[in-house]
Amino acid sequence: MRKNITLLFLLVVSVIQAQSVQSPSKNISLDFKLNDSGKPLYSVTYKTKKVVNPSFLGIDLKDTDDLDKGFTLLNQETKTVNEPWNPVLGEQSTIQNKYNQITFFLLQKETKRKLNIIFKVYDEGVAFRYEFPKQEKLNYFIISDEKTEFNLTGDHKAFWIPGDYDSQEYVYSETKLSEVNSNNLDMNNGIGLKTIKDKYRVQSPLMMKSEEGMYLNIFEAAVVNYPVMHLDLIPTDYKLSSHLVPNAIGDKAYLQAPCVSPWRTIMVSDDARDIVGSKMILNLNDPCKIDDTSFIKPMKYVGIWWEMHVGKSTWDYAGSQNAQNAATKDLIPSGKHGATTANTKRYIDFAAKHGFDGVLVEGWNVGWEDWFGNWKENVFDFVTPYPDYDLKEINDYAKSKGVKMIMHHETSGSVANYERHLDRALNLMKDYGYPAAKSGYVGRIIPRGEFHDGQTMVNHFNFVAQRFADYKMMVNSHESSRPTGFGRTYPNYIAAEAARGNEFNAWSNGNPPMHETILPFTRLLGGPMDYTPGIFEIKMSIYDPTKKEQVHTTLAKQLALYVTMYSPLQMAADLPENYEKYPDAFQFIKDVAVDWQESKYLEAEPGDYLTVARKDKKSENWFLGAITDENARKSKISLDFLTPGKKYKAIIYQDSKTADWKENPISYEIKTQIVTYKDFIQLNLAKGGGTAISFQPL
Repeated sequence: MRKNITLLFLLVVSVIQAQSVQSPSKNISLDFKLNDSGKPLYSVTYKTKKVVNPSFLGIDLKDTDDLDKGFTLLNQETKTVNEPWNPVLGEQSTIQNKYNQITFFLLQKETKRKLNIIFKVYDEGVAFRYEFPKQEKLNYFIISDEKTEFNLTGDHKAFWIPGDYDSQEYVYSETKLSEVNSNNLDMNNGIGLKTIKDKYRVQSPLMMKSEEGMYLNIFEAAVVNYPVMHLDLIPTDYKLSSHLVPNAIGDKAYLQAPCVSPWRTIMVSDDARDIVGSKMILNLNDPCKIDDTSFIKPMKYVGIWWEMHVGKSTWDYAGSQNAQNAATKDLIPSGKHGATTANTKRYIDFAAKHGFDGVLVEGWNVGWEDWFGNWKENVFDFVTPYPDYDLKEINDYAKSKGVKMIMHHETSGSVANYERHLDRALNLMKDYGYPAAKSGYVGRIIPRGEFHDGQTMVNHFNFVAQRFADYKMMVNSHESSRPTGFGRTYPNYIAAEAARGNEFNAWSNGNPPMHETILPFTRLLGGPMDYTPGIFEIKMSIYDPTKKEQVHTTLAKQLALYVTMYSPLQMAADLPENYEKYPDAFQFIKDVAVDWQESKYLEAEPGDYLTVARKDKKSENWFLGAITDENARKSKISLDFLTPGKKYKAIIYQDSKTADWKENPISYEIKTQIVTYKDFIQLNLAKGGGTAISFQPL
């Protein structure tokens, strides 16, 4: 009898010390254990090779004992899930959510507090979260830090941007982990970026590649009622740890049990296509909470926007020399205001002529004379138009042309003001039939001291999406925290910017040619991006001979971006008159779909190139986009994704032989050929170039 008791004790000890769960393919293994101090540790293995060395897990609580040690294992549960679901809009009509799950139920012996850690192991990676069950010893509590570690196994090549609490609008650096130094960059603000004990702060998602050719990505999913997670890096030993964005007084999150943290995700594969094509982040979010999704529709749009960036017109009516303290009727018009009734009608006519769904107008409302950098509470009221913008006349005209107007709400970071006015703004949209709005959050956040990536602002962005859903409207946020799959739960959150977009090419040193080859591996993992592609006049000297700025792509690459940069809300961002100069190239923008039945990632290498083929959800048409970095590239692509037994007319929009993003960016050629699924197509991409192809069944 004593022997049996001893054997049972040894079995229990072994359970406490180590447990494993594998992915459905068995390529990925997750190991979990408690050490001698009762600290939770995990590690990840991919095909027998360690990806994450043993790394601690835990939570620091304010004014009470931390949840990071002294645990015993009460119980564990496992389950296997395979549940396909259909997104309202997406890269494919059906998504498989397939994983093996294990939950560890932990008890902290001294405090009698409970903490559960849930792991989901997918074929493309591992996800885990902290769960705080309802309990007597833990009700309301404040998280002061999160002790999640990712101890990597080597000096991987990394694609990173610095850990700015307020912005993701940076050019990516491509260095080894040991070479990361976020202090040497030109910051728009330096909060949270100084070296602390040889640590450097970078943002997630962090895309990496090992010397052995293994691709690794660390990110998060379902950030709800919680701050964004950045990553602190010790470059000397490749250790990463979670860094939660604080609020105005330094606290990280205010919670009440029962509740959960976001998922921490580790994607791994020896094929980059598995990372860029993964739907793991979406799968980790709650299913759609909107009962009637019929109002959520994909859109292609044009708008009064790029002309302000290139200096042709202005957002403000009167010019910045006019103080906002004067009544609107006393403002003297500058003569350069872009959002006039006449100019808007011109865009409506263009949209109607070429089959676009909507027109966005920025600068339509009072407040732009005194909005930037002053951090005032009540600059905008979101309902009062300038004297030269007739809301009713414009909307009646758009309706007569079959075109929808897209509202613009720039908050200037005054979030409290926006929330006070939100229902009035939404009622105005409802009265005039607006289906969607673009929101903006330029500047420091009011209430002062909050950050774009803190819990307060995460809750705000999610609340706005929910409130828009109540009114059956869609929202596209700019300068928000980056998406983490919340668009599955509220698919009316149709797109976001949350990264360095195409606009930077108009007035700064711009986005380098590799920029668009990195974003699908980072920013776009969490949701669609409103990148605003389609710029045809590449060099800004066309507007002012003294300007040196330009878009860092060829015209053909701008076309390809409509396929490689997924969004169900796509803008033809250039001026109507520029498209009229190149009607043959413009045809691709008119033809390309924005909602997809199926997507195939054919070639992928972060920082270098990407080739994607997608099938329109509403037809048998396929579209292909291929882009490269600063290096010219040749590739032979199989068309085996096409339907067998069908012939297709392939219309190929490609760089000319002399095209070059810097020297000859607008040089392109268009050719047509008949193809089947048995054929191959040769892609010839110029430096900074691309190829766009539409396949139309015959």
